[in-house]
Amino acid sequence: MLKSSVLAKAPERDFTREHVRRMLGVTEQQLRSWERQRLIPTQERFTFPDLIALRTLQKLRESRISPAKIGRALESLKEKLSHVKHPLAELKIFSDGRRIAVQVAGQKMEAISGQWLFNFDTAELGSVAALPAPPAPPPAREAERWFQQGLTLEETGAPVERAVEAYQKAVELNPSAAGAWVNLGTIRYRQRKFAEAERYYRKAIEADSGYPLAHFNLGNLYDEKGDLPQAQQCYERALQLNPQYGDAHFNLALLCEKKGDALKAVHHWKLYLKLDPASSWSDIARRELERLRQATVIHSR
Repeated sequence: MLKSSVLAKAPERDFTREHVRRMLGVTEQQLRSWERQRLIPTQERFTFPDLIALRTLQKLRESRISPAKIGRALESLKEKLSHVKHPLAELKIFSDGRRIAVQVAGQKMEAISGQWLFNFDTAELGSVAALPAPPAPPPAREAERWFQQGLTLEETGAPVERAVEAYQKAVELNPSAAGAWVNLGTIRYRQRKFAEAERYYRKAIEADSGYPLAHFNLGNLYDEKGDLPQAQQCYERALQLNPQYGDAHFNLALLCEKKGDALKAVHHWKLYLKLDPASSWSDIARRELERLRQATVIHSR
């Protein structure tokens, strides 16, 4: 299922320009240049999706991809994937040194031409690629067919309500289809229809209480709404079910920072970095960890 790892990874949080410059190691001149080139909007405060968009842009420039080429790629992606409004934040975009590529539905596509390049086996964050169920009787097999149709509709940029209809058909045929409930919840989460998203995530948990992703996404929803105790409970439940769930450690670290619990934040940043030592997310985790360490040193003097 094509979806943004950003939403799955972290809920909204505000960052000042100064904080962004410090975290990413960019200058004010670089920010203003990217704004003039219309690669990013002009703004004084940034959300976490904005931060990931900037990190992606930074990586492309480090690969010596010109701003003009990046701009063409972003416009092309918005044309080819009509449901994507902010490619840098919503998609996994990268460069092999010559061209800009994007991961779509587990495959690699050249961003400007739209040509498929090759398959590669990468797990999607925060989405479900197959219903986690053993061989099933005919109604459940039909539910799987509707589920796969929902995935295809999302991947091809069809109107989102068509995907919703497919997932709803899946859960009508098989109420235990936890993956379909989760994807319904994620669609409504993106639309900021939080009450409906919560209902779907809870349906997923009713269908499969041992499903870490359902607890994690419900935690994201509570975190977005500012209900930190409920969010923490959901993230911790996801980690009970899967101690190797890096995203849950990441979001718990952020949540602990919000609560002013620096020690727990450091704990979860460290655990996250053990699981993910070499991604753009780990760069952010290291900078946050170092910032907390510096703050601790200053306060201890």
